[in-house]
Amino acid sequence: MKRRRGAVVVEPERHAKVLVPDFANLQPPERLGDLVVERQLAARAEVEAALGDADGRRIGAVLLAAKLIDEVTLAELVAQQLHVPFVDLRTTTPEPSALSLVSETDAHLFDVLPLTNADGVATVVVADPRNPDVQALLGRLPVTEVRVALGDLSHLRARINQSYQALSAVQSEVDAFRASDLLLDQVGASDSEFGEDDAPIVQVVNKIVTQALRDRASDIHIEPTDEGVRIRYRIDGALKQVVMLPADMGPALVSRIKIMAEMNIVERRRPQDGQFEMTIDGRSLDVRVSTTSTIWGEKTVLRLLDRGRALYHLADLGMPDDLHAVYSRIVRSPFGMVIVSGPTGSGKTTTLYATLSEINRDDLNVMTIEDPVEYVFPKINQIQISEQAGLTFATGLKSILRQDPDIILVGEVRDVDTARIAVQSALTGHLVLSSVHAIDAVSAMYRLLDMGVEAFLVTSALVGVVAQRLVRRICRSCAAPYEPTLQEAALYRKLAGSDKESWIAGVGCSFCAGTGYLDRVGVYEVLLLTDEVRQAIVEGHSPRETRALAVRQGLSTLQMEAMRLVTADITTLDEVVRHVFVTEDIE
Repeated sequence: MKRRRGAVVVEPERHAKVLVPDFANLQPPERLGDLVVERQLAARAEVEAALGDADGRRIGAVLLAAKLIDEVTLAELVAQQLHVPFVDLRTTTPEPSALSLVSETDAHLFDVLPLTNADGVATVVVADPRNPDVQALLGRLPVTEVRVALGDLSHLRARINQSYQALSAVQSEVDAFRASDLLLDQVGASDSEFGEDDAPIVQVVNKIVTQALRDRASDIHIEPTDEGVRIRYRIDGALKQVVMLPADMGPALVSRIKIMAEMNIVERRRPQDGQFEMTIDGRSLDVRVSTTSTIWGEKTVLRLLDRGRALYHLADLGMPDDLHAVYSRIVRSPFGMVIVSGPTGSGKTTTLYATLSEINRDDLNVMTIEDPVEYVFPKINQIQISEQAGLTFATGLKSILRQDPDIILVGEVRDVDTARIAVQSALTGHLVLSSVHAIDAVSAMYRLLDMGVEAFLVTSALVGVVAQRLVRRICRSCAAPYEPTLQEAALYRKLAGSDKESWIAGVGCSFCAGTGYLDRVGVYEVLLLTDEVRQAIVEGHSPRETRALAVRQGLSTLQMEAMRLVTADITTLDEVVRHVFVTEDIE
């Protein structure tokens, strides 16, 4: 072992000299709390108050939870502690020649990203420079010297996902497929041709799903067109084309997915549903498959459900404090029915499970019936719908009522039988949580009436209704001021009732894939049923009249809440117009 300017050169039978600090002989690092105070990021009293509630958690996590610092600042402070250079990956792009130093597998496994490689000296960003496995990997690189830098973990992983595209090598698989004897008229002839791990079509499917997970896609659309097979990902609610495959790969691609999902590969005219499981980058993935026939062939949609994703809490969903207080009061009712409404993909299931995470206790029997089970929730009883076994929402709900439940979660009220049983359950002493497809909170109540449930039962059972949408957040990595058009300014003035002094929007960067948006935030409308609203429904008032009454009683509509987010520069006016149902002003 050699020393060089206070650094340790680690070089046991390896190609590269990895320059990292001698952690064993460093002076005791400054405490994170002291560094926060020194940089004037927070007052000492605030830091001490936050650390007083540490409860054994790491100091960095405590400071993040208290919102005294952000993740990038935390990484900068840790780099200062460890005497390692810090690299802000939001503004730094790796050189293509450097990426070849580390394989895609190792980059994801060890959170390692090469930035530069010149004259035998490579600069590599890592998440933990003290990890001996990381140091061993860097020591094997075919360079003379490796300079280690520290990066924020979330930005590092995002940059690795962007730099090592699983689909970058898909053309070689396409060429191999075309070179093989597998032709369109032989599709489905032998299952084994689609089951071999090294088969080109198998590799193409694996790469498509892998890149989708890394890009945070919720759905994959495989669409035959007159030009070929279009692959699109739904990311943050918007579809994005990622690759176009040859038309003759379409049937083979669908057949491979059908085999994985245990579907009938011979039947190509009738819509089918199925599911399969995969493990990608160490994460367990549940994939729901739906196929339907189009004029150009079978279209396939894959819904990706990451089993390892963390359950949200209500406070994490973006619900304002005033609405959160009202909703918390609603869901703590000992019995009654609470409905979350919105279109497909608006986050209804996430809100329902965040609700369960807040109200679940060891002394309660919580049971759910869902199609599909999207979140695996510890310590509650979850039932998966099975049409083949005759287990529907209605039959499953009847069975649940014989299981002595306290709280029942019904994934979706789709028909009159399910609606009636859910309402009756709420009236007989159970708290029932469910979702309904409706445009707003008032419309959700009228949906139950449309299904055939009597008005007096609906008003007696319902405690509250939530309507929600998801809008994309402005990407903070590329947010910049801009001048709105006259139409935008006029629309904002109409919807918000005032002028906006400054406007920002994302201009597009590598983190947001050039969209200007990154992640999504919920927009909520929380309706607490009052006696006047109940009376209006029983008397047969129209949805518009009932909605006007609710607004006069203080209902903050989806439009109002969406404009709050625009005013706070969390989202843009364009997102509100695209995703939030904007009504005319109610007199």
